Amino acid sequence: MEVGAIPRLSSHPKTLVRTARHAMKKFSTQIMALVVSLGATIAASALAQTTPPLEISKDAPDRYVVVKGDTLWDISGRFLQKPWRWPEIWELNREQIRNPHLIYPGDVVILDRSGTSPRLRLARQVGAGSSAAGEGANLPTERMQPRARATALAREPVPTIRSSDIEAFLNRPLVVDEKGLQDHPRIVGAQEGRVHIGRGELAYARGIADGSVRDWHVYRSARPLLDPDTRQPIAWEAMFVGTARLEQAGDPATLRILASNEEIGAGDRLMPAERTLPTNYVPRPPESAVTGRIVSVSRGVSQVGRRSVVALDVGKANGLEPGHVLEIRQRGAVITDREAVKREKIGLPARPVGYLLVFRVFDKIAYGLVMEASHPISVGDAVANP
Repeated sequence: MEVGAIPRLSSHPKTLVRTARHAMKKFSTQIMALVVSLGATIAASALAQTTPPLEISKDAPDRYVVVKGDTLWDISGRFLQKPWRWPEIWELNREQIRNPHLIYPGDVVILDRSGTSPRLRLARQVGAGSSAAGEGANLPTERMQPRARATALAREPVPTIRSSDIEAFLNRPLVVDEKGLQDHPRIVGAQEGRVHIGRGELAYARGIADGSVRDWHVYRSARPLLDPDTRQPIAWEAMFVGTARLEQAGDPATLRILASNEEIGAGDRLMPAERTLPTNYVPRPPESAVTGRIVSVSRGVSQVGRRSVVALDVGKANGLEPGHVLEIRQRGAVITDREAVKREKIGLPARPVGYLLVFRVFDKIAYGLVMEASHPISVGDAVANP
């Protein structure tokens, strides 16, 4: 057949139909492959643009021996300028983030710079473990991902943050509805007509049906958490004031006060004691966009700083989980443009002033610990993804 000649096709109708179908199927497959390839290229390009490279601290060590008293945030800060990018430098998947008992005192954390992006890995010490950073420079290593593992009970995993910073907030304060704790058992008084009841003293309460619950938390009446702008209640917070143990059921029941933050008195309410919530979770940014405000600060003061607890007006409904890190942004001052025609007032842009780590979450309220603060943190300051 000469070049450029049209191939001779069978004139049979069935043959023509089969040939046309084959051509269409081949063309569709080629188009689909092109679309998939183009989509993958666009997605990779977008991911590269939205995920900045990991920033290693200027004085990051090549290796670090974990010691008792370290936290995940502390260790992360030794290697990263932004500690909440911890899961990225470890290449953790979602399941590993949810099961974060990863590092123990005596483990050696090694900074691996050999790849295109820096990574951390663990080295196991052979023989007696060292407890000081920088020792064991020539230890044999095993390349592995951080993972849960069996260990002696005396060897506790490194927590995300120090439990002492948030211990008073792990099970309290308690966020309740507008009705509060009105239907819960209440303390009615003490022997000898005492108004206030302290540690080790007996208290009497009504509303405890039986003796099935022995340990109780004592709460003061709920106070509203107000929207910083509208001043309308968005939730109610019952203040924790102590713990008590049931000694004898009845009406009234007899309880002994085990601990108290403030003097306990008639009218205070009782809730069955909850188990202590875990403090081990991986610091990380939220998976979705979060914007909110600080609605309350701890200790009843107007401004707080690092290692202080704040309440936020966002929670589970906004996708927040324990371990999420948020940036704190201070609202800009309102100034007057004196050269404008009508001396116009303008608001300056908000500025980042710190970071907090969420450790307890309710539906519409969350509690966070201020991890870093360059300026005092106040009610009304904004929070958002870092």
